[in-house]
Amino acid sequence: MYSRILAAVNEHLNSEISARYALTLARAGGAKLYVCFVACADLPQRSIDRAEDAVKRLFIEAREAGIQVESITSCGSPVEEIGKIVRHEGISIVFASTRRQDIERRFYTGTVARSLLLTLPCSVAMVRVVHTGRVHPVKVLVPLKARINCVKERAYFTARMAQGFQSKVFVLHVPKKMTKFFHGEVHLTPAQWEKRVPADVAAFIEQMRKYGIDFESRLAPGATARSITIEAASKRHDLIIMGASERSLLASILKGNPVEDVLRETPCDLIILKPRHEDS
Repeated sequence: MYSRILAAVNEHLNSEISARYALTLARAGGAKLYVCFVACADLPQRSIDRAEDAVKRLFIEAREAGIQVESITSCGSPVEEIGKIVRHEGISIVFASTRRQDIERRFYTGTVARSLLLTLPCSVAMVRVVHTGRVHPVKVLVPLKARINCVKERAYFTARMAQGFQSKVFVLHVPKKMTKFFHGEVHLTPAQWEKRVPADVAAFIEQMRKYGIDFESRLAPGATARSITIEAASKRHDLIIMGASERSLLASILKGNPVEDVLRETPCDLIILKPRHEDS
């Protein structure tokens, strides 16, 4: 599914760590890896040197891992230049990291990460790095809502990541609590909740079985973002993989944005996947 993977690198350490997730996916899926650095016009020379050193390290690491790899450096707007590369090289998915400033800005208006998610014609994996010491997740948490698009791509991405790191996957569905008029909240047993698993979640789980992935699944009714962060923290997960929000800006303002909340509060590394490969 992913034949060409691009990792966008800059002068910050978190971008190099994000690129190592891309490297692992390329190795697990037999894809070609592109390591890209775009220097803005006003970027100091010391920052350029740090980014170019990161590109060299990643290039050597990929070659030593037997991955077909190419490095690309250019100057200009990162969003525009990465878009050109994606279209010219036929990139399947782009990995980009968030910055500390991005986490502090609500809805990420004007940030590179948000712009890539919204504008690129390929899939995008936006990485929030929490632990900079190492990239080797043992326990991967995958929260799923009732209706999800591109089920096969989401499953492929998760399965390849799990295979690359030899991780165990924990599928978590967070349904809304049930209520009845005049009777308040309805409490269901785990078995009763299990019978209410949505079709898309069940399809994702079936794909995990087909890939032979070691996984567990469970339901945790409640507030979405809070349930995810509590689950990740209490069970000591190393990585969360979740889908990008499809809510409009107005809906996010009125109802909140669970993805944004998890991005800000996550206790471990987080990958927000914007899939573009429709199920066939």
